[in-house]
Amino acid sequence: MAARKAHKDKITEAFSNPEKITKALVQGVRDALLKHKRAGNSIVVWRNGKSVLIKPEEIPID
Repeated sequence: MAARKAHKDKITEAFSNPEKITKALVQGVRDALLKHKRAGNSIVVWRNGKSVLIKPEEIPID
């Protein structure tokens, strides 16, 4: 039971900082885009109500 409470406390703490969550999500997306680009894989994004294929050389990495 103590392990479950400790786990729940860690989750509560993690979700109490929206800036930290946003930073982690942005970094995760950037990492995924880099992996796709380096591997030569296209990605699909949603633009103006349509799915659009982006070639690896056109993947923007900020």
